[in-house]
Amino acid sequence: MGGSSLPALGWGKTPDPSYYVAIFTSNHSGKDVKGFAAIAERLVELVRKHSGFLAMDSVEGAGGVGIVVAYWKNEDSIRKWKQHLEHMEAQSLGRQRWLRSYQVRVGRVERAYGFDVESSAADNTGAPDGAIIVPWL
Repeated sequence: MGGSSLPALGWGKTPDPSYYVAIFTSNHSGKDVKGFAAIAERLVELVRKHSGFLAMDSVEGAGGVGIVVAYWKNEDSIRKWKQHLEHMEAQSLGRQRWLRSYQVRVGRVERAYGFDVESSAADNTGAPDGAIIVPWL
């Protein structure tokens, strides 16, 4: 599907599908917010340099819920990131200090489309005929 390369809402840009995604959903305890922010900033710095990393979206919501969606070239890149020494240390600290819970989901992106009001030609080719694109879903 040509033309479906999309900018991430956070960092980077995804290529045309297919590629992989790791979704990290967490519930923060509210303790040591500054420490958590410092580790998160360091992880972003590291992951952006990691082989196979493409892009990232991130959002924080009420009640300490956070969602990070990282896009990857392949599954091997995700496995290697999971085994990165500083990432492993951050995982351990997260369980000990900051997180009430978390879940990681890994999948393959087969189709991508979007909308950008600033763009003169939005790519809706992945949408079913007659579908209305709601970009926040």
